Amino acid sequence: MNNNKQTLETIIVQMKDTIRSSKEQIFEICEQTRQEYETLESELKDTRRKVSEIIQQTDEKRRRAQVARNRLAVINRDFNTFSNEEAKKVYDDANEHRLQLAVLENEEKQLRERRDQIERRLLQLQDTLNRGEVLVGQVSVVHNFLDGDLREVGEMVEDAKEKQAFGLKIIQAQEEERRRLAREIHDGPAQLLANVLLRSEIIGRTYSEYGIEAALNELQDVREAIKGSLAEVRRIIYDLRPMALDDLGLVPTLKKYLDGVADELEGTDIRFILHGDEHKMAVNLKVALFRLVQESVQNALKHANARQISVKAEMRAKQVHLIIQDDGQGFEPEEKSSKPGFGLMGMKERVNMLKGDLKIESAKGNGTKITIIVPINTE
Repeated sequence: MNNNKQTLETIIVQMKDTIRSSKEQIFEICEQTRQEYETLESELKDTRRKVSEIIQQTDEKRRRAQVARNRLAVINRDFNTFSNEEAKKVYDDANEHRLQLAVLENEEKQLRERRDQIERRLLQLQDTLNRGEVLVGQVSVVHNFLDGDLREVGEMVEDAKEKQAFGLKIIQAQEEERRRLAREIHDGPAQLLANVLLRSEIIGRTYSEYGIEAALNELQDVREAIKGSLAEVRRIIYDLRPMALDDLGLVPTLKKYLDGVADELEGTDIRFILHGDEHKMAVNLKVALFRLVQESVQNALKHANARQISVKAEMRAKQVHLIIQDDGQGFEPEEKSSKPGFGLMGMKERVNMLKGDLKIESAKGNGTKITIIVPINTE
């Protein structure tokens, strides 16, 4: 029996090493791909600018070449009225414009081809990045599952298959959250900062070519881009953990969050009712209560299609009572208990960790009422 256990442990260690190595290789490929993507994206912006400029130059040169051809036609028609020097000058001028136009047209063609080539390559790289992120997430799920300690979960979930499924869901949720945050940072602040860097380099050229006024206009656009990046970073930080919980407390943070959700969703009525005064409580309790309300409200909006939601907080001497009620489509608790969703299961686990009680009342077509009672702790 011990030999079998040791053999199994050895196999698991080898599997973990192989998976970790594979994950690092996939991540390295993704990083190289991302660097190439950003380089080509910068080149594409520059190429598009050059295409626009060369088109203007070509149009102007084509107009001048046409004028030169018209003058040459006059010379050919009334050749005897012009001297040889005049005729030669007009001919040379027309030929020079023709050659310059041919050069510009060829350059324009090459720039257009390069632009199209970069755009096609960017699409391929984006597809590679998306598939790479999925692979990293999948490999991380397997590695973390092999590396994780599910004994505490096992005490809460009796059935072995359900325990395995719950553990995988936890890991998948973690990886999905990390992937979402990475994508938000890459697509939001990282892109904006890269754009700011690029445009800061352009300001110098703008000043040299077009003067101080044009450079100041470009600088104003950069300022606006920085403001947008800062706002995006603050939003991501708020999603991770609202700083207002430390500065303002639970009640003001809840009110601010619910007001923000209501403002974003037109036609949705979200009310917050407070009974009693907020007590001093431990940071982990404030965070947990905020997340419980957040999860309940999001479930009501996303899954129940609720139009009216009320959140009531009762601050008692030794307990906090939260009641979240909605007018959504509801569900049958018996059906949910046989196959609980990860959201509800996570809420139950969070309340259990707080040594509290969670009660869910719902029926199809009659909305849902969630009652949460947790003791107040200050440590």
